[in-house]
Amino acid sequence: MAITLDKMRNIGIMAHIDAGKTTTTERILYYTGKIHRIGEIDDGAATMDFMKQEQDRGITIASAAITTDWKGYKINIIDTPGHVDFTAEVERSLRVLDGAVAVICAVDGVQPQTETVWRQADEFKVPRICFVNKMDRIGADFFYSINDVHEKFGANTIALQVPMGQGEKFEGVIDLLSMKEIRWNDADDGETFTESEISSEYIDLANEWREKLIDQVASNDDELGEIYLEGGEITNQQLKDAIRKGTIERTLVPCFLGSARRNKGVQPLIDAVIDYLPCPTDIPVAKGISVKKDKEEEVDIPCDEKKMPLGLVFKISYDKDMGPLSFVRVYSGKFTTGSQVLNVGKKKRERINRILRVNANHMEQMDSVSAGDIAVFVGLKISQTGDTLGSEGFPILLENVKFPEPVISVAIEPESISDKDKLNETLEIMSKEDPTFTSHEDAETGQLIISGMGELHLDVLVTRMKEDFGVKAHVGAPQVTYRESISGSADCSSEWNRILAGKENVAGLTIHIEKREQGLGNSYTCNVRDSSIPDEIYAAIENGITNSFSSGIKYGYPCTDIAVTVNAINYNELTGTPFAFEACAVQAFDEAAEKASPNLLEPVMKVDITCPKEFVGDAMSQVTQRGGMISGQDSKASGEIIYCTAPMAKMFGFSTNLRSVTQGRASFSMEFSHFQVKQGGLNDSAY
Repeated sequence: MAITLDKMRNIGIMAHIDAGKTTTTERILYYTGKIHRIGEIDDGAATMDFMKQEQDRGITIASAAITTDWKGYKINIIDTPGHVDFTAEVERSLRVLDGAVAVICAVDGVQPQTETVWRQADEFKVPRICFVNKMDRIGADFFYSINDVHEKFGANTIALQVPMGQGEKFEGVIDLLSMKEIRWNDADDGETFTESEISSEYIDLANEWREKLIDQVASNDDELGEIYLEGGEITNQQLKDAIRKGTIERTLVPCFLGSARRNKGVQPLIDAVIDYLPCPTDIPVAKGISVKKDKEEEVDIPCDEKKMPLGLVFKISYDKDMGPLSFVRVYSGKFTTGSQVLNVGKKKRERINRILRVNANHMEQMDSVSAGDIAVFVGLKISQTGDTLGSEGFPILLENVKFPEPVISVAIEPESISDKDKLNETLEIMSKEDPTFTSHEDAETGQLIISGMGELHLDVLVTRMKEDFGVKAHVGAPQVTYRESISGSADCSSEWNRILAGKENVAGLTIHIEKREQGLGNSYTCNVRDSSIPDEIYAAIENGITNSFSSGIKYGYPCTDIAVTVNAINYNELTGTPFAFEACAVQAFDEAAEKASPNLLEPVMKVDITCPKEFVGDAMSQVTQRGGMISGQDSKASGEIIYCTAPMAKMFGFSTNLRSVTQGRASFSMEFSHFQVKQGGLNDSAY
């Protein structure tokens, strides 16, 4: 029987690394009957962490999608990574989800990566609920954790449960709607639980928080507010309806609690996903850009399977037998097996050979997939992450996914000539899978350079290249990926004249170059519009400038935040060739950039260090010795958190030194923050 849209939920599980996302997901799958044995990360047997490296390292690397059923509802779950190096995986997933479960550690509250994923969820306007996990751990504090979420994010957190004991004394939860105690049965892995009246020990706590719940919900809902102020009775159903409305509108964040590892609190969390997170038709309609007309315009895309088909590729994964697997969120219409689709951005047609329902590393065949659903398409050869799939009759472009630029590089070379083709093929597959991973050949040295988001990111990718794809290659030491820019502006008139194959090639250009605001990227504008100049000349000039952006000014690193304007074109139809104008554009750019005070930019990383109080001074000195800046400090149950920024070039080997001065008791996370002007050029490099 087909599931209607109101019975469908597309959710993500998101959190800081080691907060228990994958463990929570395992329990959800077990209690919904998707798996018949609970797999543990510590044993390397988690269903969602099926990659060998995920099992070896005990972390989630690739977001895994799985579909399960609960009380007549279909839930598409995407379990996302928590490590900052894999932040693109989180962004991809949030872009196509309708709701999210934020897993918060009851001991540490909001951790650095929680802030990152919360910001990303805000950016994509994703409604969410909180699950305060690890309530059985020493130092667990549910009330501190939800208040931490409230203070850090300004979220209107509401407790729908309170704990019966915390830490070692945690024995169950009190449901503030039903006003019942819930205890889980250890004998059957928490599959069954008992509800009972609230004991005298907890009745005051329950009444206090029930009153807070009603007060908060009534303050957020005009209709309930009137009833509350008039002293009327508010029913549980009215409360639930108002909480659902507030959650979807992102004015409320319902909070639940438990210990996934101890099999406590998961079933009410699944109920909450059904009760409070939106179905595909509850959220605002998706927006797209119509590319059919001469003028691009924004259009609404209602979630309706009777409309024309439209979907977004949000992830590419490679399978040895089936080739590229395209994870697609369908926004409109229906896609069927064997049908042809138009890749709207690339304006090319592709055939869907098969449609699969994803169950982590296990697939089920489908005849079709409709609006609101998520599935995998097999057979798409050219599609990449962020591509829109549609048809000629409905050429709508969904917004492209934006990814952060790589900040760290290593040189890689095949062990033998016979490995070269295999290496190139593998690099192409992996960059399709992960847009934050890039590769290019260094023009000066001829070395193959691969770039990524951090040391762990590249380490994982290189290991995967060797183990999963069988590529034999030597890898160099990590190096920083710099950028080049300018600090001023300049005008340049350039002439290019060569005799090639007995024919004169002449071109002349006047360009203006200036610095753009940081983070805006490069721009190209041509102020000359002359009907006597062929289109291919304009295209050649633009090509020359954009190629120059990639090849740099002094050091060969890509340029950023530079604006180039063409103000004059000296064209003669007898001698003016596209080749001449492309070469002239490159020459003009080089000359103008040299005049405009070029500079080298280095990546600065945001570093969050967690360590015991007695080692705070030592940890801080490790950062300041590397030219870093301390921006703040916070106290948590697990220790002090030091917030700082530091140049990426000085951070190699930081992990070893930090462990050494803190007796191995400190940990840190690091993500890209911004680029800044590097003093002293490349002579001051750390490698």
